[in-house]
Amino acid sequence: MKIELARWKTLLGIAWPLIVANSFWNLQLTIDRIFLGSFSTEALGAAMAVMGVFWVPMALLQQTASYVTTFVAQYVGAKENEKIGPCLWQSFYVSLIGGVAFLFLNLASPWFFSLVGHAASIQSLEIDYYNSLAYSALPTAIVAAASGFFTGLGTTRVVMKINFVGLLLNVILDYLLIFGNLGFPKLGIMGAGYATALAAYGAAIYGCILLFNSHNELKYRILSQWKIKASLIGQFLKFGIPSGLQWALEGMAFTVFLIIMGRLKNGDVALASSSIAVTVMMLSVLPSMGVAQAVMTLVGQYIGEKNPEKAAQTTWDGVKISSLYMGSVAMSFILFPEFYLSWFQNQDNAALWHQVTQVVPTLLKVVAVFTMLDSMYLNVSFALKGAGDTRFVSLMALTVPWPLMVLPAFLVREYDNAIALSWSFAAIYSLVITTVLILRFRGGRWKTMSVING
Repeated sequence: MKIELARWKTLLGIAWPLIVANSFWNLQLTIDRIFLGSFSTEALGAAMAVMGVFWVPMALLQQTASYVTTFVAQYVGAKENEKIGPCLWQSFYVSLIGGVAFLFLNLASPWFFSLVGHAASIQSLEIDYYNSLAYSALPTAIVAAASGFFTGLGTTRVVMKINFVGLLLNVILDYLLIFGNLGFPKLGIMGAGYATALAAYGAAIYGCILLFNSHNELKYRILSQWKIKASLIGQFLKFGIPSGLQWALEGMAFTVFLIIMGRLKNGDVALASSSIAVTVMMLSVLPSMGVAQAVMTLVGQYIGEKNPEKAAQTTWDGVKISSLYMGSVAMSFILFPEFYLSWFQNQDNAALWHQVTQVVPTLLKVVAVFTMLDSMYLNVSFALKGAGDTRFVSLMALTVPWPLMVLPAFLVREYDNAIALSWSFAAIYSLVITTVLILRFRGGRWKTMSVING
C-alpha cells in the first residue's frame, strides 16, 4: 500500500499543475464568452459557432506540436538528454510552418460560413472572429511545443506559469480591444480574436525565455542544435500527426453531433440542453485530463529506460485515481442536477428555460456514464501515445464516433425523444472506444514501441 501511495504521489505531483493549467485555458474561454455576451448576444452566438470550426485544424496543429512531450520523456528515460534540443527545434519548425499555413484558411472562411447558413449578420461576425482568431495558431503551437518540453521533463509547474501568463494577458486585452477602453479601438468580436492571438504571443515569448538559457543549453542543447534535420522531423511527424489527428477527428465528430442537436424538432431546446451538458462535461474531465498527461510523461520515461512493466503500472494508477474522482462527480450529476442547471439559469425566455430544465437532468445521467468511461479512455489513450502507438489511437478516433454516435443521432432526429436517444449513442460510443483501447493496451504491443529508435 505504501508503495502504491508513493506512486500516486509521484503521478499527482506531475498532474496537479497540468490540471491547473488546463483550468486556466477553460477559464480563458469562459471569460471571452462573458465579455462577448456583455458586448452583444449575436457576437456570443457567433463565437460559439466559430470555436467548433476553429478547433478542428487548431487541434491538429497544437497537439502535433505538443507531442514533443513523448520524445522528451523517452530521451530522459534513456538518459540521452543531449538529443532533446534537436527534437524540440523540429517541433518549433512544425509550429512555424503550420501556423503560417493556418492563415491561408482565412481565404476560405466567407465561403465556409455561407455554407453553415446562419443569418447574414451572424455570418459577418463569424468571418471576422475566425479570421482574427487564426492569428493565434502560430503562437499557440509554440506554447504547445514549449509546454511539451517541460511536461516531458516532469517540470509541469512551468506549464502552469506559461498558461497563467496567457490567461492574464487575454483578460486585459479582451477588456481593451472588445469595448475600446483606455483609448484602444473598439473592435468587438474581432477584438476578442486579436486579444487571444496577442495573449498567445505573450505566453509564447515567456515560454521561450524560460527555455533558452545556459542551463538548458548545457544539459539539453536547446540553443545550439537549431538546424532542421529531415530524418528527425520525419520521425516527429510520423508519430505527432496521428496524435494531433485524434483530437481533430474527435472534435469534428462532436461538432457535427451538436449541429445535429440544433436541427432536431425542438432544436432550440436540444441545442441549449446539449450545450449545458457539454460545458459541464468539459469542466468535469479537467482533472482526469491532467492525470492522463502525467501518465503520458511517465510512460514515455519508463519506455525510454526500457521498463514497460512500470509504465503499465503507472497507467493503471492513473485509471484508478481518475475513476475515484470521476465517480464522485458523476454521482453528483445524478443526485444534484439542479446545482448544475443553476449555473446557466436564464429567465429571458421562461418557456424555453422550463423545457431545458426538463431535459438536462436526463442528459446529465448520460454524461455521468460518459465521463466515467472517458476518464479511463483518456488515461489509456495517453499511455499508448506515450509509448508511440499514435496511429491506432488516431484510427479509432476516425472510425468509431461516426457509426456509433453521429450517424445514429442523425437517423433518430425526427423522433420525439431524439435528444435522450442521441446522447445515449454518445455513451455507447464512449463505451466501445474505451473498451477497444483497454484491449489494445492489455495486448501489450505498445511495450515494444519507441519514438526515439528506428
